[in-house]
Parts: sequence; C-alpha cells; structure tokens
Amino acid sequence: MKILVIGSKGFIGKKALTFFSNKENTLCYGCDVVVDYEAENYFLIDAGNSNYNTIFQNEEFDLCINCSGAASVPDSLKNPMRDFNLNTHNVFKILNSIKDFNPTCQFINLSSAAVYGNPDTLPIKENQSLNPVSPYGRHKLMSEMICQMFFDFYHLKTKSLRIFSAYGEGLRKQLFWDLHKKANSGKEISLFGSGKESRDFIHVDDIINIIDLFSLNGSFNGRSINVANGKEIFIKDAVMEYFSNFKNSIDYSFSGSNRKGDPINWVADIKELQQIGYKQSVDFKHGLNKYYNWVEQNA
Repeated sequence: MKILVIGSKGFIGKKALTFFSNKENTLCYGCDVVVDYEAENYFLIDAGNSNYNTIFQNEEFDLCINCSGAASVPDSLKNPMRDFNLNTHNVFKILNSIKDFNPTCQFINLSSAAVYGNPDTLPIKENQSLNPVSPYGRHKLMSEMICQMFFDFYHLKTKSLRIFSAYGEGLRKQLFWDLHKKANSGKEISLFGSGKESRDFIHVDDIINIIDLFSLNGSFNGRSINVANGKEIFIKDAVMEYFSNFKNSIDYSFSGSNRKGDPINWVADIKELQQIGYKQSVDFKHGLNKYYNWVEQNA
C-alpha cells in the first residue's frame, strides 16, 4: 500500500508517518509546509499557496491521510480566515487534485467533535444535530461536507474522523501541556470553568490505530464517524489525575468562567467505531503518565 500523510510534521501526522513508514508492505510519503532537507519521500507545500496537483500527478497513492490544518478554537476566533484556509479550503484543494489525477485514492479527513457544539443529549451519536460554537467547529463541519460532496458527485472514497479530545506525547498545547507549565511556574494556578465540564479523551496512539483499522476495513462512504473512547471524564478529575504524577501536591482553583467557543459536556457514542474492531489500548491514567514523562524530558 502506498500512503500519503499530509501534515506529517504535526502532532498526529508525525505519529501517522512513523507508524505507516514502519508497517510491512507499506510505502509512506510525508507532506507539509516545513522545509526538510533530509527526509526521503517528502513533499514541501507552499504555506501561502498550497497546491497538490503535482503530487497526485507524479505519484499514485492508495490512501491519503489529511492531518493538516489548524487546531485552536481561540485562534479561530482571532484569525477566522486563516482557520478557514487551513481547515476547509485546503481540504477542497486536496480532494480536487485527487479527483483530477488519482481518483482511486481513498481519503481520510481528520475532523473534530467541535462540529457538535453543545449536544442536546449524551452520549453523542453521529446523527445528532450539529451546532458548532466556534469558527473552528464550523470550518471542520464544512470540511466534512466537502468530503461528502466529493463522494456523492465524484465517487471519491472519503471518510471524516470526528476526533474528540486528543492528547499524548508530542502535543505542546491544550489542557495537560498548560497544566504542566503552570505547575512549574510557581504561580497561583487558576483554571477556566468549574471543573464540571467533561471530555472524552483519546490517546494519539489509539487514534493511529483507528486510522490503521480504516485503511484495512473501513467504509469510505463520505460519512463521518466518532473517534473517542466513549468515556466521560470530568475536567476536575482529569486535572487531579494529571497532577498526581508530580512529587509535590499542586494547589489550583477553577475560575467559574468558560472560554468563548468551548463546549461544556462531551462523551461519544462509539458503536460504529467498535464495529470495525476498535478497542482502547491506552487507558487514561497510563496515557497521562506517559505524557507527563514526555513533557518532563521535552518541555
């Protein structure tokens, strides 16, 4: 199998490139906006004017995994045009190039649970109403609609993975990275919200396993699927679990005010995911311990 990972220098993309490059009978190519003079099988994309035509003209891929894009709700509020270009327009460009030059290539788009916003009921099923509460969520929803369009009208084999709260080694932002930085700052720690907010956390290793499952027996029907563990974890419990890795006790408090664009409670229905064979391999406690050790060595 010949695979292209777009966004191969990012958090999930780097893990995907490493995994598939080491997989038997697989030839994996990377693609990103970062200059790399040493990497083999690597395509450099112009960050200001991305073009994928030459890639799909010169190479024929069996699978393209799109890990590119922005992943920041606050930044999407400040820079909506940038977020749109990276998360929506870019997906159209990629699929249009596949349509023109490599129409047999299967396409996996990494979307986000942000498309749900604040759901009416829990757990969240794929067919629930979609009401994003941030530009980021709306742009991810648009990218899913683009994938569905190219399936419906051009018969491209596409699939969007609605990733819930991803974490793991290599992630230099979001909740646990911020907790670590604040714990080592020596300053009083104040956290957003009340702590009663909840997320469905999934370790990056399990996300890669899911991408692999889809490459083997997934249904590329243009639709979207939840990528999570189906376990609701309250933020106050997640914070307590992470700080338990420190030798000294950490004092902190919740401000009671939520950030604009952040949903309140999330937990996914993952029946569809389980039907293709998914089983969680990294439990939350172990995953946080792995992340803590990585941050200690790399912060």
